Amino acid sequence: MNRFRNMTLILALLLVTVLVLFGIRGMERHLDRTIDSERLRFSGAVSDAPPAVAFTTMAMGSFRGLLADVLWLRSETLKSKKNYFEMVQLARWITDLQPNYSGGTVYLAWNLAYNISVTSSDFEDRWYWVNEGIKLIRDKVLLYNPDDPLLYKELSWIFLHKLGNLMDDANLYYKNQLATQMTNILGSTTPDWEKLASAPANQAEFMKIYPEDSEFWVAVKKAGYNNYDELFTAFMTPVKAALPDTLRLYLNQEQFNILEGFFRAELLRKRLKLDPVKMVAIDRKYGKMDWRVPESQALYWAETGIEKSIANSGKPEINCIRIVSHALQSAFRSGRLLTMDADGKYIQMVPNLNLADSAYKAFEAGEAEFSGSGAGNSFRSAKINYLKDAIPLIYINGNITKAQEFFDKLVAIDGPQKRRTLDEFVMVEYAEDVRDADIKKASGVVSGLIQRAIFNMLIGNREAAVANERLARYIHHSYSLKNKDVKRNTLPPYNEIKKGVVQNNLVNLPPAMRSILEAEIAAEQARDAENAAGKYMQKETTAM
Repeated sequence: MNRFRNMTLILALLLVTVLVLFGIRGMERHLDRTIDSERLRFSGAVSDAPPAVAFTTMAMGSFRGLLADVLWLRSETLKSKKNYFEMVQLARWITDLQPNYSGGTVYLAWNLAYNISVTSSDFEDRWYWVNEGIKLIRDKVLLYNPDDPLLYKELSWIFLHKLGNLMDDANLYYKNQLATQMTNILGSTTPDWEKLASAPANQAEFMKIYPEDSEFWVAVKKAGYNNYDELFTAFMTPVKAALPDTLRLYLNQEQFNILEGFFRAELLRKRLKLDPVKMVAIDRKYGKMDWRVPESQALYWAETGIEKSIANSGKPEINCIRIVSHALQSAFRSGRLLTMDADGKYIQMVPNLNLADSAYKAFEAGEAEFSGSGAGNSFRSAKINYLKDAIPLIYINGNITKAQEFFDKLVAIDGPQKRRTLDEFVMVEYAEDVRDADIKKASGVVSGLIQRAIFNMLIGNREAAVANERLARYIHHSYSLKNKDVKRNTLPPYNEIKKGVVQNNLVNLPPAMRSILEAEIAAEQARDAENAAGKYMQKETTAM
C-alpha cells in the first residue's frame, strides 16, 4: 500500500513538473516576443557607446534590468515629491543601464520637457528642463541608437510642438534661446552655409590637410596654442564662440577664415549634432531655411528619421512624414526670424515664403504615399487647409501670381469657393484672421501688410501703401486688444514689427530701391518730429 502511494506521488510530481516546464516554455516564448517587439534584447555590446556605458552594460550583465527597475521606481517617487533635479541624473543612469530601450528614453525625455518644465513659473527654469529633454535624446541615446526612427520622431516633435507651438507661455523665450544658441555657435545671423558644408568633416580630416609639422601649426604655436585641443577649447569657451584675436598676428586672412569656418562647423556638430552638409542638402530640397527657428531643426530630425526608416525597412516612417509636412507649413507661416530682444521678452517671426511650394508638395507626397487609406485622406484634408491658409499670406506679401496659382489649385481640388475670386477670398480670410488668429498668423499678417506697403511705396503706388499699412495697424490693434490678458499671444509693439521689416528691406533691397526707402524713412521721421512739435506748441498754448 505504501509502495503504491509512493508511486502515485512520484507520478503526480512528474506530471506537475511537466506542466510547470510547459508553462515556463510558454512564458519564455511570450517574453521573447515582447523583448523583440520592444527592442529589449541586449547583445552584449552597445554600438558607439561612451566608455562608462560600455563598462556598465558588460560588468553588470543581466543584473542591469533589476537595477534599472529600482531606478524607475525611484524616479516616479521623486516625481511625486517634486525632486526634479535628481530625476535628471536618474534618467541618465537608466539610459546607461538600458541603452537600447528607446521607449523608456522617450518617456523620460518627454517627462522632462513637458511634465516637469511646466511646474516652473520662471522661463529660464522651464528652458532648462526642456533642453534637458532634448539633450537626453539628441546628445545621449542617439549616440548608440543611431538607426531608431522613434527617437528622431520624438526629438523632432519636441522642437516642432514644444518650442515651435504657442501652448506654453514661455514659447517666445524658448525660441529666443534657441536662436541665441545657434547664433553664438555660428557667429552670425546669416552664415555662409556652403562654406561650412565644404569644411573638413572632422578633426582627423582637418589634420590631414594641416599636419602637425605644417607651417600652419608652427604659426599657431607662436600664438601660444600648443595643439588642436588647446585651440579648439579657446575657440568654444566664450559664450559667443570666436577665435582668439592673437591668431591674426600669425595667420594670414585666408588661413584664419579656413580655421574659423571649420571650427564653427565642428562646434555645430558637437553641440547641436547638426551636420552642415545635410543642412545645405535640406535647403536645396525644400528652399532656404532659417536654421535659428525650431521648425527648421524639427525638419532636420524628421528627415533623418525618414532616411533611417527607409534604410531599415524600405518604408518611410509615417509620423516623420507628417512632421516634415507640418514643419514646412509652420516654417512657411512664420519660419524666418526678423528681430528679437536680448532679454527674451519677444521675438518676431515672419513668413518664409521660400517654402510655399515645398509645403504643398509635402502634403501632396504624403497623400500619394498613403493613397487609399485614412492616412492618405488626412494628408489630402491637410493640403486643402494649407492652401486656404497660404493664399491670403502669399497675397498680402505681394506675390499675387503665386496666390492666384494656389487659389486655382484650391478650386481644382476642393471645388468652387463661396468667394469666387481671389480678391473676395482674401478679404474674407482677413476678417477671420482678425477674429481668430494665433500669434504666428497675426504676426505674419501684420508684417506681410507692412512689407506690401513698402513694396507699393517703392513702385509709386502710395495709395495702396497707405491702405496696406492702415490695415496692418488695425489688425495689430484689434488682435492686441483681444489678447491683452494672454501672455503667450502678446505681439511685439507695432513700431518694433515695422522697424524689423524696414531693416530687413534695407539689407536686401538693391541700392537704388534702398535709397528710395531711406529717403521715405527720413521724410516720415521729419513728419513725426513736426507733428510732435505741433502738439507740444498746442499744449503750451492751452496751458497759457
